[in-house]
Amino acid sequence: MAKMLTRYGFEGRNVTVKLPSRSYESYLWDLVVRSLKGRDVRMVEAGHFDAGRREEGRDWPADAETMIGMKRLANVRACVESVIADGVPGDLIETGAWRGGSCIYMRAVLKAYGETGRTVWVADSFAGLPAPDGRFEADAGDQHHTRDELAISVDQVKENFRRYDLLDGQVRFLQGWFSDTLPTAPIENLAVLRLDGDMYSSTMDALDALYDKVSPGGYVIVDDYGAVPACAEAIHDFRDARGISDPIETIDWAGVFWRKS
Repeated sequence: MAKMLTRYGFEGRNVTVKLPSRSYESYLWDLVVRSLKGRDVRMVEAGHFDAGRREEGRDWPADAETMIGMKRLANVRACVESVIADGVPGDLIETGAWRGGSCIYMRAVLKAYGETGRTVWVADSFAGLPAPDGRFEADAGDQHHTRDELAISVDQVKENFRRYDLLDGQVRFLQGWFSDTLPTAPIENLAVLRLDGDMYSSTMDALDALYDKVSPGGYVIVDDYGAVPACAEAIHDFRDARGISDPIETIDWAGVFWRKS
């Protein structure tokens, strides 16, 4: 399942071609995109599969449901299996789902173990990342909101679940900015909280709203800790403010996690 979600061994990286602004090539490409309105049209460079980079989540598979790589998916599985084995109460959530791959994997693990009492929550704007709103200096100049390829519709994510026959009543969607949806989300307890919001604000909004709902023995996973300095800053600011001393463990070059005591 993990190899399918990452297209391991089958697909090269997705490197979006950046055409010079106001160039003739850019003009022609704009005409193509406009003529195919509503279609998923991308101009990408050809790439070759690299097992090491796919393991570490260092490339960007063109059509895979996730870009986090095999090691971070293995961590998702290990955490979900752990809370099942230890009877840690609560649901599973990812805040920042992109194409839904990590959440699909969570649902697959629950199905494999016959777990019917937990919900997988898929939280995302489904419209990309927000522009910096001025609340946090760490987000100043952040450009994630300009990346159109990060905006995947909720209908497409649902279709991705359906492709694996995993779209059912144990999957629920929270659509909107985290600051709007997470504080009032109808979630009682969490066993796994996976943060993949990239920005300081997205990370902090998720922690403020959801950390207290993580059961003792549950897991907090941070996808972008080593990749986005603002994300790591948010993690340490939150942990320092709360006096959290649970050790942070490394997954790979980007991801970390800790188990809540």
